[in-house]
Amino acid sequence: MVNAFYMMTKELKENLNEVSKRKNQIETILLHMTDGIIAFNMKGKIDLINPAATRLLRLIPEDENFEKIFTKLNVDVNLEKIIYLENWTSTEEKVTIGDNHVHMHFAPLKDDADIPTGVIVVIQDITEHVKLDNMRKEFVADVSHELKTPITSIMGYADTLLEDEYDRETQSKFLNVIATEARRMAKLVTDLLSLSRYDNDEIKQEKVEFDLGELVKQCQDKLQIEIDKKKHKVECFVTANVPAVYADKDGIERVVLNILTNSIKYTPDGGNIKIYVGFVYSDAYIKIIDNGIGIPEEDLSRIFERFYRVDKARTREMGGTGLGLSIAKEILDRNDGSIDIKSVKGEGTEIVVKVPTKK
Repeated sequence: MVNAFYMMTKELKENLNEVSKRKNQIETILLHMTDGIIAFNMKGKIDLINPAATRLLRLIPEDENFEKIFTKLNVDVNLEKIIYLENWTSTEEKVTIGDNHVHMHFAPLKDDADIPTGVIVVIQDITEHVKLDNMRKEFVADVSHELKTPITSIMGYADTLLEDEYDRETQSKFLNVIATEARRMAKLVTDLLSLSRYDNDEIKQEKVEFDLGELVKQCQDKLQIEIDKKKHKVECFVTANVPAVYADKDGIERVVLNILTNSIKYTPDGGNIKIYVGFVYSDAYIKIIDNGIGIPEEDLSRIFERFYRVDKARTREMGGTGLGLSIAKEILDRNDGSIDIKSVKGEGTEIVVKVPTKK
């Protein structure tokens, strides 16, 4: 009798320990989950809630039952319908709370006998998904718009030439417009393909050691005709003993050409552009300072977004695609480098590009 009692006590203790262990495991999982979980009983009272749910739904102590919580969130859900009509009732809702977007899935809780005991709600933060989806839609709209404009011009001038006879001077003028718009489309498509290849990791980078100061001077030489056209004074200063950088040389050249081209474009005739090549810690840097039109402070945070332009009409007039800085940042990110922009509208812009010197 004593032995039987002892064995029963021992078994009960082991069962209690196992239950306690499982309870602790579940509590730990719920505590550290990024998704929110709320369990309601049949009366709508909260039986269980984890910190993520409180944070995502911005709940306060007064939000103590099903009706209060979802009335506050303007979500039209009914506890009884979820429990008893789960096959005929929508069990998913999306709601915006402040700047965040959440997705909620409602499901009935049942015991071992398949009898309803309440409702469980799983809450997921889909803010990033919504942002990415909006960016995708905006990107498609921007591409469509950017292609539509030159195509419309090309079709208009081509149709005009076909409809009537024009003197050679007029024909030449119309054909120049067609050629300019075609080149603009070609550049846009080239930039889009470049970004697509970066996004899909299709561009193979060949990292080598090279002299950054020499590369910058070569880029300046390539743009000398444009510099002379606008009568800019461009000075390049290379600090002594700048170590060789280790990066994708063609990519870094593209970055320098893009930034220097922008400085030339957006600096009024007769402006000053200074280029510094130096070294700090384990990075070489290029600093390009101009006294051009500058960038408003409110635009600086978005300057690397695809197709984002400070002045769309002016950028389009000068042949820009709105993708140059996006590509530059993509290249530098893949080379463990960085780009930083400081600017004051009407006073000028300072851009600092850092490139690592070590393998």
